[in-house]
Amino acid sequence: MTRLSLAILGAGFLVATACAEEQKTSKTQQVPMVETAQNTAQNTGQKPVQKNGQNIGQKNEQTHMFANSNPADWREPDLENTLYITTEYGTIVVEMVPEFAPKHVEQIKKLTRQKFYDDLTFHRVIEGFMNQTGDPRGDGTGNSDLPNIPAEFSFRRDPRVIKMSIVGKDMFTNGEAEVGFYKAQPLASQPSGMAILTKDGNVDAWGIHCPNVASMARGKDVNSANSQFFLMRGTTSSLNQKYTVWGTTIMGRDILTKIKVGTKGETKNFAPDHMLKVRVAADVPENERISVEIMKTSSRSFENYLDGMKTSKGTYPAVCDIEVPSRFKNKNSQ
Repeated sequence: MTRLSLAILGAGFLVATACAEEQKTSKTQQVPMVETAQNTAQNTGQKPVQKNGQNIGQKNEQTHMFANSNPADWREPDLENTLYITTEYGTIVVEMVPEFAPKHVEQIKKLTRQKFYDDLTFHRVIEGFMNQTGDPRGDGTGNSDLPNIPAEFSFRRDPRVIKMSIVGKDMFTNGEAEVGFYKAQPLASQPSGMAILTKDGNVDAWGIHCPNVASMARGKDVNSANSQFFLMRGTTSSLNQKYTVWGTTIMGRDILTKIKVGTKGETKNFAPDHMLKVRVAADVPENERISVEIMKTSSRSFENYLDGMKTSKGTYPAVCDIEVPSRFKNKNSQ
């Protein structure tokens, strides 16, 4: 039996109340992981790893700030690749990116359409880190009946097709890379100019584990992801290129930090929150859909938005400190 959970790299656990900054600087880091029962037994002393009747979190969404921006600088997400996760706190809207992880997005949508995720709990929630869910057993040991998914930690990016809005550079395990956004999704990539040196005309790219990002839990076997996923509450760079990023939250971002903190089987008297229902937006009746629009990261409005965030040194903030603005659709923009 596969045990889906979050394990620890190092000697001990981070306390559940650690803030995001402590998460980044701590020497003991939480890592999403899947372990077999045999591996678990060997780890002595360690645990294995209101719109249309809906409440929508708006704390971080820019509903009025960009009222005078160019309507052409906004876009609507693809309904077929948009996920509604309804909780008691409201609905989380996740934009999926099959361009990054086609097999993972396909599995998420297939399970969603089977209503597999309805009423499943957030069985492991760690402050400043992530909300993990998708386990039918509710204790971190369950899978769906579908096959596991091959790892999609990175992908080959065609700079002519997957156009990236660059905000800086950062260091990764394979060296320095450009960082920025594709749609609302933070990513890192080899420089586009390198494409002319490759046989396929593409470069390596990968999603970044910033706040709001959706990623897949797995085990020591890199190809062991199945149904459990997690929604990031903070930045954890140690997960980059080790776990598959498949989307990001574009509306209801504030809900992510309202999910109750605790771990099933570890936190005393922990009563986890539930995903009441999960739906692909394309399957929802038109009059019940959430009219969201997102600022185009290739637009002048986004450039102005970034300029307003520049530091005293004239540089942009870290990519994980930038949220792509989203808002309810302005009917007058049609």
